[in-house]
Amino acid sequence: MNNAPDWFMYFILFWAFVMIIFMSIGGFFMFRKFLKVLPKKDGKSKLDWQNYWVERSRGMWPEESKEFLDTLVAPVPSAFRDIARHSIAAKIAQVAMESGATEVNKDHCIEGYIRATPKRDYRSLVTFMNKQGIDYAPYKHLLNK
Repeated sequence: MNNAPDWFMYFILFWAFVMIIFMSIGGFFMFRKFLKVLPKKDGKSKLDWQNYWVERSRGMWPEESKEFLDTLVAPVPSAFRDIARHSIAAKIAQVAMESGATEVNKDHCIEGYIRATPKRDYRSLVTFMNKQGIDYAPYKHLLNK
């Protein structure tokens, strides 16, 4: 019986290494999702709060605000767009309700969009808003935090 050639052993080692890397990346994202589901000090998780704000604001969204939200989430890859729309809508709803508004308007959308966006993405957020002609000057102070 012949031994396996050297190139075949290297081939197996290469794919084992690739599998370990892919499993590590997948595990990282699964762990991040798990952290969002853990309850905080108030007993609700981040996802519970998102659902709370979205459900509470259902009747406050006029058609132009929904269309503007779709414009804001357009740069998000399509695979993640629904999740991003939900989390951004939750932050917009929170901003609108805390301000005492009866309807979500464009200003609430801009502020909520900035607050929902992670700091690491502020550069692309500003580029996108400039490209779309969206005036975010009243909320520029939020980008410096």
